[in-house]
Amino acid sequence: MSLELDIRLPLARFTLEVGTRLDGASVAVMGRSGSGKTSLLEVLAGLRRGARGRVVLDGRVLLDSVARSDVPPEQRRMGYVPQDALLFPHLTAEQNVRYGVRPGRASRVDEAVEILELAPLLRRYPATLSGGEKQRVALARALATDPALLLLDEPLAALDVALKERVLPYLLRVRDEARVPMLYVTHQLGEARVLAREALLLDQGQVRAAGPAAEVLGAAARGLLAGEGDGEENILEGVLERPDDGGLRLRMQGGLSLWVPDSPALAPGTRAAYAVPAADILLSIQPLTGVSARNVMTGTVVNVESVATGEDAATVDVAGVRWVVWLTSASVRELGVVPGARVSLAVKTSACRRLR
Repeated sequence: MSLELDIRLPLARFTLEVGTRLDGASVAVMGRSGSGKTSLLEVLAGLRRGARGRVVLDGRVLLDSVARSDVPPEQRRMGYVPQDALLFPHLTAEQNVRYGVRPGRASRVDEAVEILELAPLLRRYPATLSGGEKQRVALARALATDPALLLLDEPLAALDVALKERVLPYLLRVRDEARVPMLYVTHQLGEARVLAREALLLDQGQVRAAGPAAEVLGAAARGLLAGEGDGEENILEGVLERPDDGGLRLRMQGGLSLWVPDSPALAPGTRAAYAVPAADILLSIQPLTGVSARNVMTGTVVNVESVATGEDAATVDVAGVRWVVWLTSASVRELGVVPGARVSLAVKTSACRRLR
């Protein structure tokens, strides 16, 4: 995807001004509530009037106020999924998915149904679906229109933790299997890190940072999002394996492995992703022995950043995998946790929550 943005839109409290180029297949759009994230998506979808400037997607000009060119929403090929699924209540799930399908693109319906595993839900009406099921149908409806770009406006925000865990794996499948570029609005750093390759950070309508997700979703994002979201998580992806002595491990890059909760339904060779809260990791400046945590590893502190008053986040590199660990500022001082320090980390198997 190549998305060129040079837009200006007056809003009630500030003017949204975004000038950047995004080239990743998945982009996280982050910022505090009211920072202009939804307005940006509405401009891209053609739903917000009054924007000036240019929007160019893969060489196709969608908006050029100087040339007085403004492609209508129905011709922009944007798949828009808001927080509220906004399904048609009088239509079945299947009828909702098929709504708006372009001529000759009926195969996209079958693909969307398969990726989002909707076959058991197709004959049901929205009133009988859970929040997570409604969001899956809304995602399928957007995919089935064969969009050039998916615009996802906090699709998990209205769901409780359990439902988020069920829907996030489907978003990963959409990213990896449907191969449709997406802009994903969220407050959750963990979600952003696992879904996005690039990130755009907005603050009062202005671009605070834009670029590779690994660079943008650090100290600046933490500071800007302080007090929002459910806490920071490490998202780890890899392939499952079953050692001869039993149990289940996630094999990651660099040969690092992580013991995870066992389940007979998980077969070796399956790609999987797990979340580990940054606050649930134990850090020691001494080698750890004789501890109950099954995952013990040694790494090097890359940096230490303030998260909030009295709290710091240490980034630790272990065999090429970056772990974020939350500590009190007092512990950081007392232990001497500084860049370059060798430390040990301990992670309980039970702290690893499967996402897919």
